[in-house]
Amino acid sequence: MDCKLTGQTIAYLRKEKKLKQRELAEKLNISEKTVSKWERGLGFPDVSYINELALIFEVKAECILKGKIETGTKTSGNVSNMCFYICPVCGNIITSFTQTKLYCCDKQLKSINFCKAEEKNKLKVENIDNELYAYSDFKMTKSNYITFIVLLTNNKYIFVKQYPEWKAEARFYNENRGKLIYATNCGKAYYQYIKK
Repeated sequence: MDCKLTGQTIAYLRKEKKLKQRELAEKLNISEKTVSKWERGLGFPDVSYINELALIFEVKAECILKGKIETGTKTSGNVSNMCFYICPVCGNIITSFTQTKLYCCDKQLKSINFCKAEEKNKLKVENIDNELYAYSDFKMTKSNYITFIVLLTNNKYIFVKQYPEWKAEARFYNENRGKLIYATNCGKAYYQYIKK
């Protein structure tokens, strides 16, 4: 850990939150001189203050300890390239326009890697009354089921949550092209393209 880098990071984050050194000191119940000392790299915050600083600045404690703020790159956000993450503990499903570091239940999540569906894994697709109907004969049990079916187009995505012991199916109003993606709770994930 580098006192100078940590100090620069604290100063940067404090200014980003539009806080004066005095205001930050008051929030931490310490002296303004202590905050000044940290920011000049002449001292390092006591471990007990790291989590409090992280909460105030709305960053991970690791960011303050390393003295480094990791940022992503701006993207135009083409929806058809969205990334999906599933928490292995609680099952939470999170989406992002780009690969990013995400955490849930104190675990770093990995983006789902979708494989092109072979004929046996493809969802069946029908056009019924201006709706795209996608479904599967996959046996949905409590231990092995499709967790979601999503239709991705260039400018939107339509997410349909699936549940164990229900029929795996989704209806998408007036959509006749795009990319269908779907994943099971056992880690298998597929994609297939649909065209008019």
